[in-house]
Amino acid sequence: MRALSYPAFTATAFQSRLAYRNQVWANAFGDLVNIFARIALWTAAYAGMATVDGVTLPEMVTYAVLVGSLLRWDHSQLLHDIGDAVRTGDVSIYLLRPLHYPLAVMASHVGHYVFELVTIVLPVVIIVGLTVGVLPPASLFHGVMFVAYWINSWLIMFCLAAICGLLAFWLLTAFSLEWFLTGILLLASGLVVPMWFLPPALAASFSYLPFAWGFYYPAAVYLGKLDPMASVLHLGIGIGWLAILALCLAWLWSKARHRMIVQGG
Repeated sequence: MRALSYPAFTATAFQSRLAYRNQVWANAFGDLVNIFARIALWTAAYAGMATVDGVTLPEMVTYAVLVGSLLRWDHSQLLHDIGDAVRTGDVSIYLLRPLHYPLAVMASHVGHYVFELVTIVLPVVIIVGLTVGVLPPASLFHGVMFVAYWINSWLIMFCLAAICGLLAFWLLTAFSLEWFLTGILLLASGLVVPMWFLPPALAASFSYLPFAWGFYYPAAVYLGKLDPMASVLHLGIGIGWLAILALCLAWLWSKARHRMIVQGG
């Protein structure tokens, strides 16, 4: 019965977004500007060269579309939701329900993500593909693996954002945590600059952190930068990171729940 309750959060979140249709146009326009700005920057950076460090400009354009739109998820909304729930005390409502708060939040944000994927992300990718051009997956194998990496990427990003959000139980605000997570992602996830353009020592360090599975590895697999053996190996490592983060999230929620009971008397 509890498990059947979570899809209701997903459906409710999806339906709630239908009430704000004008927001869809604004977000789609913002995504288009973001993607075309990324493409313009990389086109200028290549300065007419066909290949840089073994990466062609069409591959870099496709990478920009993947990390800038398809793989991007608004983690700040999750942090705001948890921060507001902690600040207002609304999170205590979940203690009265036979539900697991992080799972309920995840189910709700799956609804938001699916809505944005259907109404904003896919139309933006199609428009960019028709106007600028987006490469297909390197092979059928890499296309299938990209889907697995994509799901793993979303779950890792959710766990990272939820862990930062739950820290608001101790800090009483999620604002600074949003800046912290955003900064780490910009630097170490490949969201702005892929690992192959970073200094070797820096790329070697970042490539083992879970942030790289959020953006860099899914896009690299799509483009065929990892051979089949390396793709499977890195997917296993990514799933391992997901298990570790999920355990950290469950442990943190157990501590945060008891802390809220103590504060509430």
